[in-house]
Amino acid sequence: MSASIEASPIRSDVAVIALVGFAHAVSHFFHLVIPLLFPWLMPAFGLSFTQAGALMSVFFVISGVGQALAGLVVDRIGSKPVLFCGVLLLALSGVLLGLAQNYAMLMLAAGVAGAGNSVFHPADFTIINRRVAKARLGHAFSVHGLSGNLGWAFAPLVMTLVATQAGWRVAAFTATALALISFALLFALRGELDDAQAVCITGKTEADRRSVSTWSILRSPAVLLCFVFFFLITAAFGALQNFSAAALKAMYDLSLASAASCLSAYLLGGAAGIAVGGFVANRRAQEQVIALCISFGALISLLLASGVVVGWVVLPLMAVMGFGIGIAGPSRDLLVRRAATQGFGEASFGRVYGFVYSGLDAGLASAPLIFGPIMDGGHFSTLWVAVALLQGLAVLSALLVGRQADPDRV
Repeated sequence: MSASIEASPIRSDVAVIALVGFAHAVSHFFHLVIPLLFPWLMPAFGLSFTQAGALMSVFFVISGVGQALAGLVVDRIGSKPVLFCGVLLLALSGVLLGLAQNYAMLMLAAGVAGAGNSVFHPADFTIINRRVAKARLGHAFSVHGLSGNLGWAFAPLVMTLVATQAGWRVAAFTATALALISFALLFALRGELDDAQAVCITGKTEADRRSVSTWSILRSPAVLLCFVFFFLITAAFGALQNFSAAALKAMYDLSLASAASCLSAYLLGGAAGIAVGGFVANRRAQEQVIALCISFGALISLLLASGVVVGWVVLPLMAVMGFGIGIAGPSRDLLVRRAATQGFGEASFGRVYGFVYSGLDAGLASAPLIFGPIMDGGHFSTLWVAVALLQGLAVLSALLVGRQADPDRV
């Protein structure tokens, strides 16, 4: 990181963090646009649950493959045009959804949304790493993660309200309007996002940027372990997101509303943890923070699996587990940065983040396949044991990443 970037003014850093954070919130908002409209889309098109679920499978498969490809493009042409393209693709997906007349058009809308979603991690993190002073990176990653959670939280309020009052097509066009607002802000302040200029300041030429081979990045043990970490921790999250409410309802005789509130408590606790994690991430080895926080979450998962917890304690336990795992979020992103810069430098940011964060999509796509049969068999406590196992394996992979990324530190 150059002295010029290190000395970048706070005003510029705040502008970059806010712009990228808002765009990230919009991308997470679009994660839920289609599933939130299932109650309207299924009767309108005569869809089964399998057909409806396939829409999101298409979304995540295209997003996962697209992230790795987007990383290649980011390193070649820069983050700004890739980010612009992603936001516009999200807007287009909302238009296609609002105009859909059959299942094929719904599939097309889901695919376009997945393609749009694919660009955000490689583009966002490359911009943040190149435009924000190193001393403020922990806070930048914290805001980035928090904005994604807020996008998830905001989507049910907007989509359900609009669909109920004006119909699902208007709700789809409302999502399009949100994406266009994000694009307008990004375009108006596009000078703040010029990561190509930041690389030029560091003295790297275009030839230098292309000198790191993609194959050398993909076969790097640290990068591969980062992918494994993201797959494991996101598969555990996918289990909680999809099935924790049903499992808690069955195990602790909670009402449906109370069980759903436990998941909300987990997500809100995670958001608070991410905010705190920005202050923790720069203070010590990131893999140590990750190991401590996620191990704490795994212990709570095992406690819930035991069935000995009193029903009223479940909600605060879920909130505390979310808070602990949320603290690890900014450290996680800084750990990936270490893995990238240790062996490949700034020229690899797009490809490293694109490949590594495709593990998120792989985890989310795999979770229903892994945990659905467990739930169908009524093995509700096994769900929590499996979540703890995935979290434990994620801890191990994070520690191995730290060892690979900086062997002298361990």
